[in-house]
Amino acid sequence: MPLHIAYGDPSVLRARCEMATVRTARLEESTYEPGAIIPAGQWHPMTEADVKAVTAPRRPLDSTLVEIVRPPHREGLPLEDLTGPLGDPATVHLGQALAKPGMTTTTDNYEDGRLIGLHLDNWDKLPYAAKHTGRRRICLNLGPGTRYIILGTIDAQTVCRTVHPDDHTHRYPHTQDYRDYVASGRPIRIIRIRLAPGEGYVAPTEYLLHDGSTEAQDQPSAAAFWLGHWPRGILPTLI
Repeated sequence: MPLHIAYGDPSVLRARCEMATVRTARLEESTYEPGAIIPAGQWHPMTEADVKAVTAPRRPLDSTLVEIVRPPHREGLPLEDLTGPLGDPATVHLGQALAKPGMTTTTDNYEDGRLIGLHLDNWDKLPYAAKHTGRRRICLNLGPGTRYIILGTIDAQTVCRTVHPDDHTHRYPHTQDYRDYVASGRPIRIIRIRLAPGEGYVAPTEYLLHDGSTEAQDQPSAAAFWLGHWPRGILPTLI
């Protein structure tokens, strides 16, 4: 299933989002891993066709839906307890990450410090047939700066099936599938969604290409993350 975003007002969605395409990082861009996928350049406003493309069906699958939300964080509340009232006792608090200002993408490889670019999470290690059932991630922007979530519009099952047409059913969709997909000349469109401090998202980062970004921002941004199974609408939407 492609990227689907829950929203009520398309004008509010368009005011928060921009579209672009991707490319493979060049060899001279040594801050990135070889083969890393990064935004290709200029960001553009969403068109009506873009809005239609990300509009969720009437009965979306909760585990593949993206929601832009305001997580219920209060000063003094331990971050580990933030998702307690949301109904999944097996929620995992993944911790926090700090992004410097001006980063096109934010996630690095802890082994060598190089940026991995847009990628697919694999906490659940799900095979092709079950990849759409993984846990979603809640992110809370702790500030002080604004940040973005970048999401690919094409899902992991579709990419895996395209790159491995003969044996995809026996595979575990992976970031490398997306890298091979882009390296073969196939296009991927991406959307970036602005998140002010105190705002966040619920997104299937096991299922969609993604990364954070602080591009063109002049302040750093810390973010906190959780993984869990949550029904849509568990947090109030911002759009």
